[in-house]
Amino acid sequence: MSLRLKIVSPEKVEFDGDVESVTVPGQLGRFEVLSNHAPIISSLLDGMVEYKTLSGTYQLNISGGFIEVQKNNVNICVEIAAG
Repeated sequence: MSLRLKIVSPEKVEFDGDVESVTVPGQLGRFEVLSNHAPIISSLLDGMVEYKTLSGTYQLNISGGFIEVQKNNVNICVEIAAG
């Protein structure tokens, strides 16, 4: 079973699709979300969001945001880091 990931910034939807995992820079350190993860809401620090799809691994440099995980749906609201 896969996760449904949606990453949004103030400018646009950065990604919306199925992934196998997503790793984010949480307040207490980096953590990975896999299928059937417990529900969670966490703020995010500056750093790298990494997500794995069937076609590869992708990264997005962020300058903060938050993540919500519930029933294999992962919603991430971020500020995109400049440059």
